[in-house]
Amino acid sequence: MSVIRELWSFPFMVNAFRAGTIVAVLAAVMGWFMVLRRQSFAGHTLAMVSFPGAACATLLGVAAGVGYFVFCIAAALVIAAMPRREAGQDAALTGTVQAFLLACGYLFVALYKGFLGGVNSLLFGSFLGITDVQVVVLALVALLALGALAAIGRPLLFASVDAEVAAAHGVPVRALSAVFLVLLGSATAGTSQITGALLVFALLVMPAASAQLLTARPVLSLSLSVLIAVAVTWGALTAAYYSPYPIGFYVTSFAFAVYVMVRLGRAFRGVA
Repeated sequence: MSVIRELWSFPFMVNAFRAGTIVAVLAAVMGWFMVLRRQSFAGHTLAMVSFPGAACATLLGVAAGVGYFVFCIAAALVIAAMPRREAGQDAALTGTVQAFLLACGYLFVALYKGFLGGVNSLLFGSFLGITDVQVVVLALVALLALGALAAIGRPLLFASVDAEVAAAHGVPVRALSAVFLVLLGSATAGTSQITGALLVFALLVMPAASAQLLTARPVLSLSLSVLIAVAVTWGALTAAYYSPYPIGFYVTSFAFAVYVMVRLGRAFRGVA
């Protein structure tokens, strides 16, 4: 409790915990559906796209958050518009988008003449300087994204489990996929502001993957994903406050540790 009181005695840490909690909930819910739908590569692409978005915004002198959202949502629309023929072809097209925009990000970094440390925070995350306005914007984005996901949650779950059967029952599988990718892009953009562009994927995939290993019940698994993501984020914020290393490292390390423990627990239980 004394550690918590010390952390929350600083306004910037209060905002960091507020923003981190919002981001953790949003990433956990979106990531749960992403893992279930086996769209991790698309999520990884959107995570990579957040880097050129932030770098472009920094180069143009506008808020990095604008670049995050514009590039991630635009990339999600491009991926959703790709024709669905063969799974391998979809992966190749998605990878092409990722490679091109990642190269653009390095071009924007090369053109940027400011302090390089600012770019490093875009890549690996930072909890410093989160303002009240950013917290409000993140909360609004999370409410809109989670509200939209709740509206399509049941048919999306049906389509995620068996797309062919869902389509046969009249579920608009293609439209749901497009809407979900846009929501995933929004979640990626919001999460990148805490974890950094290169490590956002950890908060999207590892809590969800751990929760789905623990139970197959959708509601319980989704709840566990949120709890794991919030615990990882709070632990990472605390560790980052007391060390000189970026928060993205701790988010990834703690989330990976949870996943390894879950895997080992299942392995030992299977042996027993």
